[in-house]
Amino acid sequence: MMTISAVSFVNNFTPKTKTCSSSSTKDLAFITSQLSGLRISYNPSPKLLISIVASPIIPVFKPVARRVCPFTGKKANRANKVSFSNHKTKKLQFVNLQYKRIWWEAGKRFVKLRLSTKALKTIEKNGLDAVAKKAGVDLRKK
Repeated sequence: MMTISAVSFVNNFTPKTKTCSSSSTKDLAFITSQLSGLRISYNPSPKLLISIVASPIIPVFKPVARRVCPFTGKKANRANKVSFSNHKTKKLQFVNLQYKRIWWEAGKRFVKLRLSTKALKTIEKNGLDAVAKKAGVDLRKK
């Protein structure tokens, strides 16, 4: 006779184990969730059962590019959207950011930057090195 182990989770975190005897040749374990009511069966191994119960859930965050120009410091403006009936709702006016490859003379290479069109005009007028130095941007990283 083989014993079948059944595991049901209370509040999805603390396991309750029930054992019953059976004459089947395979060992099966059942996990029942109290919230969803699903019953899942699988072949148990002690390491797998411990890793399912003990492993924490770690969220994965992806970095998001900010909508701020590194050279001018321009960022989104909070404004009102005015309808015909003069009803005002809040909206954001974002900066006109562009990805641009610019030749960096001191580094003898192209540098890919995300900058505003105002910063692009300033770079054309004063040069990339002068604008980057004034803004405190390190071009060697990019």
